[in-house]
Amino acid sequence: MCSSGAACRCSAGPDDGDESAVEHWTEREIDKTAFKDARLGQRFSELLKQIGDGMGGSIPFACQDWANTKAAYRFFANERVEEANILSGHFAATRARYDGCRGPILLIQDTTEFSYQRANTSAIGLTKSVNSGRDKDGRWRHHTVCGMLMHSSLAVTVEGLLLGLAAVKFWTRKKFKGTAQIKKKINPTRVPIEKKESVRWLDNLRQSIERLGQPERCIHIGDRESDIYELSCLTQDLGVSLPCRAYVDWLAGDGGHTIATEMEETSVKGLHYIDVRNDKGETTKVALEIKFKRIAVLPPIGKQKRYPALDLTIIHATERGTPKGRKPIEWKLIVFQLPTFPAAAISAPSSISVNLERPRQMTTFLGGASPALAR
Repeated sequence: MCSSGAACRCSAGPDDGDESAVEHWTEREIDKTAFKDARLGQRFSELLKQIGDGMGGSIPFACQDWANTKAAYRFFANERVEEANILSGHFAATRARYDGCRGPILLIQDTTEFSYQRANTSAIGLTKSVNSGRDKDGRWRHHTVCGMLMHSSLAVTVEGLLLGLAAVKFWTRKKFKGTAQIKKKINPTRVPIEKKESVRWLDNLRQSIERLGQPERCIHIGDRESDIYELSCLTQDLGVSLPCRAYVDWLAGDGGHTIATEMEETSVKGLHYIDVRNDKGETTKVALEIKFKRIAVLPPIGKQKRYPALDLTIIHATERGTPKGRKPIEWKLIVFQLPTFPAAAISAPSSISVNLERPRQMTTFLGGASPALAR
């Protein structure tokens, strides 16, 4: 079943559908015509089948013999193969599954890091500089990590059915030395968003809407990295919803105070119960005191000429009482645009299981909060 109890006409994985069907599930994720050479499209089709049947294994394991393995590496090294060629079919399949479902769809944005061990890092790129400990003379050592970063927007129904990627961006980094010193001289809030890596959040939002359509159906979800003022302005312009974890204490009201000040003066609106599971698998029920308020939020001082003030919904969920052996739960959320779905379209759970080892799961709290706020 898909969103709001409607059946989804499109399969979303290798285990769906009739097992007797001749078509391999990967065929639905490929657009052979997207490649500049028909032979490349055919090679990619064969390669994806092999990898799909041997998920988790190495390329030689998936290809089974030296001829197929060598062909796979030639494909990866072919300069005529581009990222858009490979992803074209999958994006189309995601759109088909999206159209086959009704009701709200979650578009979850996050960044993933891929690390590789290579003597020559230039063929792939770098992701970051890390501390390697001290040398024999007590000096700190640093080394760069070979790899790439991927920022993706994953389309999922509210029941958890995966539909596929709606947008994705890959990149590497070239420079690390001196970034801390630069921040001491330049206020990061005065740097245009177009010159920052953070622009990926805006790019993915635009691409997802362009690729899927019906922006009013989509609830874009991000972690605290997505607490970006320019992103909140974009969601308002495009008319989409984007709940995220609060990270910045923005100026509010007349500019003489911040969001935190207003939320301290806001009364508790109700309780929400969740199940908290510790590292031993023990579960306890926790009561969260819920505060929410519509607040006039101002852009950073250096950007007030370019961006307008916004009315944003701020949600604070704080654990009642003092727990033993851990810090109390405190969630601060921002909803840039409230969902406008009918109450019947969203099923709010009476309790939510949260694993304290996985703090990012806190965003699932929104499944219980959004319907009440929307009403």
